[in-house]
Amino acid sequence: MPLQPKALGAALHEELTLHSTLCRREAGAFQKALQSGEDVVVACTQEARLFNEIAQQTEGVPAVPIRFVNIRETGGWSRDAAQASPKIAALLALAHLPDPEPVATVDFKSEGRLLIIGPLDAAEHAAELVADVMDITIFSTGAGSNGGAQERRFPVVSGQLRTLSGWLGAFEVNWTRSNPIDLDLCTRCNACVAACPEGAIGFDYQIDSALCKSHRACVKVCGVAGAIDFTREPDAQTDRFDLVLDLRATSAFTQHAPPQGYFRWDGKDQRTLLNLRALVGEFEKPKFFAYKQKLCAHSRNEKTGCSACIDVCSASAISSERDRQQIKVNPNLCVGCGACTTVCPSGALTYAYPRASDQGVKLKTLLTTYARAGGKDAAVLLHSQEAGARLIGDLGRAARVDAATHGVPARVLPVALWHTASVGLELWLSAVAYGASQVWILMTGEEAPQYQEAVRAQMDVAQAILHGLGYTGEHFRILHARDARDLATLDAQLQAPPAQCVTHPGGFAIQAEKRATLDLAIDHLVAQSRVQPALIPLPSGSPLGALALDKDRCTMCLSCINACPAAALQDNPLAPQLKFIEKNCVQCGLCVKTCPEKALALVPQLRLGAQRKEPVVINEMQPYTCIRCGKPFGTLKAIEAMLGKLAGHSMFQGAAADRLKMCGDCRVIDLYTDPNEVRITDL
Repeated sequence: MPLQPKALGAALHEELTLHSTLCRREAGAFQKALQSGEDVVVACTQEARLFNEIAQQTEGVPAVPIRFVNIRETGGWSRDAAQASPKIAALLALAHLPDPEPVATVDFKSEGRLLIIGPLDAAEHAAELVADVMDITIFSTGAGSNGGAQERRFPVVSGQLRTLSGWLGAFEVNWTRSNPIDLDLCTRCNACVAACPEGAIGFDYQIDSALCKSHRACVKVCGVAGAIDFTREPDAQTDRFDLVLDLRATSAFTQHAPPQGYFRWDGKDQRTLLNLRALVGEFEKPKFFAYKQKLCAHSRNEKTGCSACIDVCSASAISSERDRQQIKVNPNLCVGCGACTTVCPSGALTYAYPRASDQGVKLKTLLTTYARAGGKDAAVLLHSQEAGARLIGDLGRAARVDAATHGVPARVLPVALWHTASVGLELWLSAVAYGASQVWILMTGEEAPQYQEAVRAQMDVAQAILHGLGYTGEHFRILHARDARDLATLDAQLQAPPAQCVTHPGGFAIQAEKRATLDLAIDHLVAQSRVQPALIPLPSGSPLGALALDKDRCTMCLSCINACPAAALQDNPLAPQLKFIEKNCVQCGLCVKTCPEKALALVPQLRLGAQRKEPVVINEMQPYTCIRCGKPFGTLKAIEAMLGKLAGHSMFQGAAADRLKMCGDCRVIDLYTDPNEVRITDL
């Protein structure tokens, strides 16, 4: 891997010294850098453990962070490594950035109360492997192949499992105990097993009601212990546990990401038990999301609009609170994937760790440094920091030993994320506006299926915008690779030709508000485009769009205005007008569902020009004036429609019908001055 210290230093605005054995003979230079008190970046991840040990053993070293960056597998070991200097400069610049600011945390406390669910023999075997650190209760689902051990070491319960809910440190289990044998009283003497003529009692010490013929021989032999009682009524039981180990073939949870603290074990992979053993104590994780209810387009007036976050969440952490016009996110169940923030059209849900602004600084630093070092046609490769990083490392090593493997090309810039679904439309378009030719996402099969669908839908919208603006090529793509068997396919996908990018990269900063960032990115892409269409059609489900209004149906009741959470629909207090601001519309559909006349429909599109940001009158009507005072109080069409519907009603005849044509004040006056009206004082 040919490194050019002077060129790299010029791109990074600092003087660099090339070391070839920094973790061995040249360790003194590393220690000297630590003693300087400045942040240290080591371009090697292989010996990270050794470097940390050296730092701990070095005297006079202040508490400075050591950051590690992999420039070997990601760029140095590839067919075009000679052209990789701009990429290496960009990766080093990225490593220089400070860590994200701390955010609020979510706390967990586990005292080691473990519930094991499964056949009694397998459950007792698993319990023996963790009994030294756990307080164990077994929920028996049957005897299994061998039945329970003669020595009862652990409490055993049995019955019909009703519900299992919760998370690490706070699981709640509900079940119904209905078997005649009380496992708390049973001494496992096996007398009942021997006495039962039907063989209805197994070594799980429970009676199979389908086989039992009511001989009650078991009751007689169990007279001393008194564990068997056929007259016992079924009773509901509830208990709380810190951890759950499930040995059944089917999971207790249907969501893709089960709660933390819930484990399934097939009896083979010992890593499950090692992870389980480590979860005793107090733990915390970042609160990955921030929620602004006033921006939420979930519900209004008992109508449900957008439910994208609820639909995409793989942890079942988000639920509807329609009566409060909002959603609720359970931070204990949230796994930090960020898919909800990606699909949220309004920006009510935002990713908090790292924040969007932090991701924006990373992308801008990466692409700016790459371009300054002479790089062209950058492709940003977003990948997970575990499985994705491993695959990229495997590809780099394969390129080192196999001449047929290209490796990660010099123009492909890998960026690690906590989860690949945590960034979306606004950041992808911003990356293109910063000078990226393409944005690719590497998915490794660990993602929930709905994540791929959501990311693909967002990519379709982003690509439609770029194609509408005349940018040629495929700018966005999902790359699929699960393990080393897919490296050849991944290698071929990374060789895709570049797409058209902007001539002059943008200088704007990523904003805290999602819609603000989206507007800045689109404005720059429009300014750099040679094509200026008036309108760009977008795919269904786009967060950008307009409304189609059927004027023949609309009565100007203005109920849609009250339903709109984004102030995209407005009225005119001086005249019967309905105005629409396309820039504000999040396509949530609340106005469509609220409209009593079914006069509205969503139109996914992007209108360019000043008209998109200005209020546009989409309907107006002649006002209806009060027949008594002449004040306008409604629209002619709405009042006439009401009169037509009530014309045959017995309550609205004569003077009562005339009052429908009056404003509110005159209607009250007419009621009190009409001598024919019955008053309470007359009764």
